[in-house]
Amino acid sequence: MDAFITKMCTLNRDCDESAIIREAADLLRAGELVAFPTETVYGLGANALQPSAVAKIFAAKGRPSRNPLIVHVLTTSLARDLVTAWPDTAARLAEAFWPGPLTLVLPRTRAIPDIVTGGSNTVGLRVPAHPVARKIIALADLPIAAPSANRSNAISPTRAEHVLADLKGRIPLIVDGGPTNNVESTVIDLSAGLPRLLRPGPISTDVLKEVLGAEPTMAEGSVPIPEDAPLPSPGQLRVHYAPSTPSVMLPADEADALVAKLSASGKVVARLTSRSTEPCSPMTVALLPHWQDWQERLYDALHMLDELGADIIVVDEPPRNPQWAAVYDRLKRACARGVPW
Repeated sequence: MDAFITKMCTLNRDCDESAIIREAADLLRAGELVAFPTETVYGLGANALQPSAVAKIFAAKGRPSRNPLIVHVLTTSLARDLVTAWPDTAARLAEAFWPGPLTLVLPRTRAIPDIVTGGSNTVGLRVPAHPVARKIIALADLPIAAPSANRSNAISPTRAEHVLADLKGRIPLIVDGGPTNNVESTVIDLSAGLPRLLRPGPISTDVLKEVLGAEPTMAEGSVPIPEDAPLPSPGQLRVHYAPSTPSVMLPADEADALVAKLSASGKVVARLTSRSTEPCSPMTVALLPHWQDWQERLYDALHMLDELGADIIVVDEPPRNPQWAAVYDRLKRACARGVPW
């Protein structure tokens, strides 16, 4: 599907920032795709009100049509224009966390096309904080549908180079605003009464509780979604954020034993861990010693390990607590394919 010569511009190095922001906004208004940085990962944007433009996102990513997109707007007021209800919980969360990495799922107006929501009657809305994203959205003067700027199910992009490796020839423009530094936004469903956490993210349940007065209910453990039904939020697929290298996540002691066994059999092992380990040759270790490292450098580490050509990536299982929920969720899905031998 190489339909484009993909242009990548690094702001204030390759090109003047105002010129590239203008070019990005012009492309979006013309129904084309633009990749740009947000405060979480790089997004792949299109005019959220134009079905033909949104369809290009699904084609470029190879994304299942039932997997909905998050719509990015500049202000709370613009978000309210796109929904039919704005409960007090939405007002409190928006005031506390917007602009920022929080997505609110609410009943949509008819302005939002079916293709954006996978056919669902709700839409996920977010007001991003990254200055480049905000400048592009402001100049385009449109709500922008923007999932992560990578092929479907692959590792999320935190650098423009990641976007280029995945989408070269598939999109016309990548705006390189430097590395981003977080997992995707926290997603809260407010469409059916009590707030429900659909996807953990940078804003933990402990922090949400301070604003809401109670923890949101968890989507985990609910009735499985039929294969042909719209997903309630991005990030719900069993396999997601996944390296191309076979990957497995285990408790640290089991990971140690597996690494020793595989290395002894001649397998090339890559390891993602929080502990200093004696490398079993041949092995490359990505060391993320602190919780914040896992939250901010997880995708960079996975990209680095995936590019080694190892036989397997072995990941230390993180703790199961609210602070680590987003990291655990991403790694569980990243390793869900398992090992084929």
